[in-house]
Amino acid sequence: MKLPRLFSTAAILVVHLSAGAPARAQAGVVNLKVAAVQFRSSFSVEDNRARIVAVLQRLAKQDVKVAVFPECALTGYRKDALTPASAEEVSAAEEQIRQACGAGKIAAVVGSIYRIDGRAYNTAVIFDSRGELVERYGKLMLAGEKWATPGNHIAFFELEGVPSTVMICHDERYPEFVRLPALAGARVVYYISCESGMRQESKLKPYRAQLMARAVENQVFIVAANAPANLDTTGSHGQSRVIADDGNILKEASFFGEDTLVEALAIRPRKLDRPFAGLMGDWWREGVELMLQNRHRPLD
Repeated sequence: MKLPRLFSTAAILVVHLSAGAPARAQAGVVNLKVAAVQFRSSFSVEDNRARIVAVLQRLAKQDVKVAVFPECALTGYRKDALTPASAEEVSAAEEQIRQACGAGKIAAVVGSIYRIDGRAYNTAVIFDSRGELVERYGKLMLAGEKWATPGNHIAFFELEGVPSTVMICHDERYPEFVRLPALAGARVVYYISCESGMRQESKLKPYRAQLMARAVENQVFIVAANAPANLDTTGSHGQSRVIADDGNILKEASFFGEDTLVEALAIRPRKLDRPFAGLMGDWWREGVELMLQNRHRPLD
């Protein structure tokens, strides 16, 4: 009953990607210049906000279209307790980032903490190059954050003419968070994280492998911004990366540096029919429809 509408939705997304994108090197190809910003946050929202805006201004001059910052880049990240910033302080800082996006004509994916009605969410807030809020996604699969409430939807949105999705850190271990958006036409996955520190060496290769697998199994590009390690090896472990839609790493950052990886992605539309064939077809159709029904659901 609802399935024909699902297929038509997917078809519309592919047509838009091939015909309505802002920049093309050839018919059907979108050129999207992205930046994965390996950003070291403090627990001062104002300090983080000022440095994020400065990076956006610099990247805008390089014609970057989407800049991606790590998990909780705006607020700082703690697993055991909520950071001290007030909801009003974070909201004001987000507003200045939004204005910087509009002024510089650059989109941004920024990790932030969102508080509402006594709850706090670990979120990715996304502004487009017009300075409009596109998505506020709450991390679905928490990794021990005692202060956080899980999000309520899988992300699926359009950013700079390209159907896309976003994940936060531990979400990467759950393939359906990429699979369902990809079946609906997503071509870019934005991934923000503050992954385990370098003392947990056994986790470093799986972090890389999981994202490479999500890319190749879904034929999507992944722009991954991770927080850098500190000199005493606490915190995260760096290695932000940009991954091609065949699973190969195009660029990868250092462990400790505040590196910025800039890459021009040549994004082509992909066929959506084959995944719906066979045993899993009906399950995938139902999953995609539920995702589309719940996308952009407000966090509450």
